[in-house]
Amino acid sequence: MSKLPDKSFRDTIGTIDEEGHRKFIFPKKPSGRFYEYRKWVSYFLLIILVANPFLKINGNQFMMFNVLERRFNIFGFPFWPQDFYLFVISMIVGVVFVILFTVIFGRIFCGWICPQTIFLEMVFRRIEYWIEGDRGAQIRLEKQEWNAEKIRKKAFKWSIFLIISFAIANVFLAYLISSDELIKMIEEGPENHMSTLISLFIFTGVFYFIFAWFREQVCIIACPYGRLQGVLLDNKSINVAYDFVRGEKESGRAKFNKQENRAVTGKGDCIDCKQCVNVCPTGIDIRNGTQLECVNCTACIDECDAIMDGVGLPKGLIRFASEDEIEKNSKFKFTARMKGYSAVLFILIGILAGLLFLRTDVEAVILRLPGQLFQHKGDNISNIYTFKIINKTSNDFNDIHFKLVGIKGTLKVVGEQDLKVPKQGMRNGTLFIEINQNLLESDKTKLEIEVYDSNKKIETSRTSFLSPRSFD
Repeated sequence: MSKLPDKSFRDTIGTIDEEGHRKFIFPKKPSGRFYEYRKWVSYFLLIILVANPFLKINGNQFMMFNVLERRFNIFGFPFWPQDFYLFVISMIVGVVFVILFTVIFGRIFCGWICPQTIFLEMVFRRIEYWIEGDRGAQIRLEKQEWNAEKIRKKAFKWSIFLIISFAIANVFLAYLISSDELIKMIEEGPENHMSTLISLFIFTGVFYFIFAWFREQVCIIACPYGRLQGVLLDNKSINVAYDFVRGEKESGRAKFNKQENRAVTGKGDCIDCKQCVNVCPTGIDIRNGTQLECVNCTACIDECDAIMDGVGLPKGLIRFASEDEIEKNSKFKFTARMKGYSAVLFILIGILAGLLFLRTDVEAVILRLPGQLFQHKGDNISNIYTFKIINKTSNDFNDIHFKLVGIKGTLKVVGEQDLKVPKQGMRNGTLFIEINQNLLESDKTKLEIEVYDSNKKIETSRTSFLSPRSFD
């Protein structure tokens, strides 16, 4: 009876020891062609991430997610609470895109695009390598007593981490409250914005905690995306995968011996050097197969290729491949499931594009005052209305007035006659409409009201006008 493969590794995670205590990971500094690609992609995305809240298109912040006021800017398009359905659809489009990307390419988003991974691997860990050295030096420093060298290195590293966390918190705050408000807070002094300052310190503490201590646990424990892999991935999904057919062969993996012919002995190409484990930022052994902790960062690919090149064996023992490609040597196919997700994605994109095309920059809502009927004023019938004008543009409206269309009547605004609506602002008010009863053909007449800024029509609103059922 053959021995079943050991699957005990799936009962625990690599960052927890047998007693349930945190086991810190000291990954080897990666190098190789994929790592170079990742650096360029990461630095490009970092520039975008930092610049987004400070870029403006037509006066609108390029990206803003003001949850408290329910105002969002996406690619320079402002979304108000009235546009929340558009924001929801755009988020659904993003989720479906990530799902489709995962079905095809696995968790590559985590290793190459996710801000958590980019900041941790390309900023904080690189600073750590610069101050404390590579894997071996970090392990020795961790084990040694708290002498002057250890205190100096740790204090220097933690100080830089705190400064960077504070900078990230400022950028994060610019996304939430807008870059203009952040700059205004800096110019006016933090003592005039204590609530915002406290929020800034809280965000700094959260980011410092994540990048200085919690680290890869975010990807393994906190992030729900890793759990989706079990549902989304199948044998046809392309992942960072170990070629177990070539690596194990008939006799399994074994240490390298340049005196033997592995083709004759039946030993696999894997020389069991464990460098793929040492370089892994989540501490897993990729040779055990697809695992929740793998973020497809490709560090193991680069390390394995370097080892294979050094011992004279073909590269690609660890590579981007599907399980079917490794086991059955079958080529990639665009499956029915992938086609289904693609169809849903294109439909949602079409719906979103149509809704964005129909969306107006100005929204005017004129409604009859609840609980109020009509009033007789001689031969005229009067109705009272409330109006709300939302200016989503980057221009001020300085001369708002209304005009009845299709029927003769009088429209009077209560209060100020010179109505103004600031850019990205809103204005409420009350108005009366009087119409001669002889012009009304029913007890509920549909009215069309045009809204103008100076001589430019900016919106048209429709409402109803109540009147008696019959006239003397």
